[in-house]
Amino acid sequence: MSDDSSPSNFPLNQLERRARSHAILSTIGFLVLLPIGVLIARYSRTLPYRWFWAHSAIQLVVSAPVILLGWALGYKTTAELEEGHFKDPHEKMGLALLVLYVVQILLGALAHYIKLPSLFRGYRPPHSYIHALLGLIILALAQWQVHYGLFTEWLIATGGLHRVPESAKHAWLALIVVFWVLYALGMAFVPRQLKEESQLRKGRKEEVKASNPVV
Repeated sequence: MSDDSSPSNFPLNQLERRARSHAILSTIGFLVLLPIGVLIARYSRTLPYRWFWAHSAIQLVVSAPVILLGWALGYKTTAELEEGHFKDPHEKMGLALLVLYVVQILLGALAHYIKLPSLFRGYRPPHSYIHALLGLIILALAQWQVHYGLFTEWLIATGGLHRVPESAKHAWLALIVVFWVLYALGMAFVPRQLKEESQLRKGRKEEVKASNPVV
């Protein structure tokens, strides 16, 4: 947030600066870094074992510090307002997103390391699909959350002494459009991915037959 588009010539106060830092970090974490990780997975799934490490590094090693710091600044801002925690939609959604993010990280590790081949025999297990779906749900909720923060929560929390710049609102819209367009285009790789998975299952079946010849 900047003073340029505000009705006041006063600089941002301490609470406003902290709220701005919270908004910037949370937006970078949820609307820039996590979508990059999702797109890496979407476009690179046809490169077995290569995409996972880039995907996990972005989603955990890079994103986690940004998201956690952004969340902590939001929590501290709420504490400074002395109105209690998790009472309005923005605060409740912030907590929900943090919990969902942690669950998603654990689910991603489960989907990658626990294959349960005896049950699914070469097919991806249900928790793998749940992981993919939950990732999109988190991004959609985060997009709503940032919108609420820019258009509603900033005014409530700060009293509207300084307005949110129009450039921030335009950036929010641009991030959403770019992500969903790129994700939709990435769906074109799904047939190739399914074909490679089918060929892999067929190869494994042939290996099993070769190792257990009929006598």
